[in-house]
Amino acid sequence: MADTLGKLVSAGGFLSRRKAETAVRSGRVRIDGKVVLNPAERVAPGMRVTLDGRPLEAPEAPEKWYVMLNKPAGYVCTASDAHASRRALDLIVPAPPVRLFSVGRLDKESCGLILFTNDGEYADKITHPRNGIVKRYVVKLAGALTPALRKRMLAGVEDEGEELRVLAVRSLGGCRCELRLNEGKKREIRRLTAALGLPTLELERLAVGALELGKLPRGAWRRLSESEAALALVPGLEPDHSPAGTKNAVPSRNEDTQPQPKEIVK
Repeated sequence: MADTLGKLVSAGGFLSRRKAETAVRSGRVRIDGKVVLNPAERVAPGMRVTLDGRPLEAPEAPEKWYVMLNKPAGYVCTASDAHASRRALDLIVPAPPVRLFSVGRLDKESCGLILFTNDGEYADKITHPRNGIVKRYVVKLAGALTPALRKRMLAGVEDEGEELRVLAVRSLGGCRCELRLNEGKKREIRRLTAALGLPTLELERLAVGALELGKLPRGAWRRLSESEAALALVPGLEPDHSPAGTKNAVPSRNEDTQPQPKEIVK
């Protein structure tokens, strides 16, 4: 049965579906020597497909892996940064070895829940804005969150030509607050709080959809069952228009443990 070019490139190139489609549209993929720019192009058995000149074959369906990591600060999520001294991916040591990629990202200074997988369709469902998957964070700001600042977070601010806003915000006392977002714009929380004059000092992701970080230690990882991984696909809450921001929150944890590449088995 013919497969789409985007799906074949995702599987054979170990890319998310969105990255695979971008690679196709960028002219990096050829079918039988001819550049094809349509990710929906059907690829029949026997056709030769290359990515950046490297042959791709439609692989047998691999065993799907879903991994949750409690990323420490100081680690980057990209697997392709040759200059990175500490990669979050290096903390994950599956046996037997499996090639994984991150689902979205957390910036280097941030910590908390980050997912890794070899399932491109799963990654696309979580990261694409159309699916409205809510991520929950605890943030320490450089000052106290006032009602006026909270209102501006919900209303949104413009930065670098993009509108940045949160779906919900709740004060946790002092300089800490809980934020919920359903978009994945680059460094969105840090840019938003900086634009409001309250830079982010600490940022921890606690949940993706209905999947909670729980008590997984900092620097540790564990493989998720398919039913657990599916929790991350639960879209989330409606925007917060309440004056007090009374959404449920989970307090931030501040473990100061040294990250070790280990798996936590339930």
